[in-house]
Amino acid sequence: MTRVTDISQPAGVSVPVPEGRPDLAPQARAREPIFELSGVEVAYSGKVAVRDIGFDIAMNEITALIGPSGCGKSTLLRCLNRMNDLVPGATVDGTIEYHGQDLYGSTVDPVEVRKRIGMVFQKPNPFPKSIYDNIAFGPRVLGMKGDMDEIVERALRRGALWDEVKDRLKTNAFGMSGGQQQRLCIARTLATDPDVILMDEPCSALDPISTGKIEDLMLELRERYSIVIVTHNMQQAARVSDMTAFFTVALEDDGHRTGRMVEFDETQTIFTNPNDERTEAYVTGKVG
Repeated sequence: MTRVTDISQPAGVSVPVPEGRPDLAPQARAREPIFELSGVEVAYSGKVAVRDIGFDIAMNEITALIGPSGCGKSTLLRCLNRMNDLVPGATVDGTIEYHGQDLYGSTVDPVEVRKRIGMVFQKPNPFPKSIYDNIAFGPRVLGMKGDMDEIVERALRRGALWDEVKDRLKTNAFGMSGGQQQRLCIARTLATDPDVILMDEPCSALDPISTGKIEDLMLELRERYSIVIVTHNMQQAARVSDMTAFFTVALEDDGHRTGRMVEFDETQTIFTNPNDERTEAYVTGKVG
């Protein structure tokens, strides 16, 4: 699946994708889907929050979910590791397949799902523990085998943080800068050896320098993991992602506002030649 759209008028957008990403060419290699979504609908206490979602997420790609506030991006993201199970009144319909298996099947263990599909939140949320214990927490809970010192070091190295903290692993994580705390949270996710990393606006609370470090880290992590990122930052989506899904808010007959996906395509296409005029209006800043 390479494109999902609901009207076919060409738009001709003149927004350039920033330079420095010659690897933004998923069509040049075989895409191997990890997730396949079809007819996905999420409701809270009977009120539909997002409906008619269908696209795929491939291995070793960064997929960006963009769109205005309230269009269902974060709601959909939480479906991918079954975090909506923890929300009272939340229901998920449609099909979400993960490596060909129904993610919401009766035999699927949600805890195992969240081990394989890690989550990084909008604001850094380190535990009130040492840097070392933040990383070791997940492996200990899951009973992972191996030398814990090696597990912690490997996770911190993959999180691009080891050189900055290796001499203060026993100090409280709250003493780190905001950017370091967010990278610690990413490293904490990596410590359990996930398959996929979900990121819900991971840079919105960070300064530009810290944001740049997180973006560089995402590009490095893509070699080992698949990443799905929700972002309001159009430049960020253009810089780091391979594929982009654009969502908007539609008014239902009863006046209820519901999120819908407008278009899914290669990021370069979304930002330079989208298939839908609503996508053009959003990525060019005509509408917010």
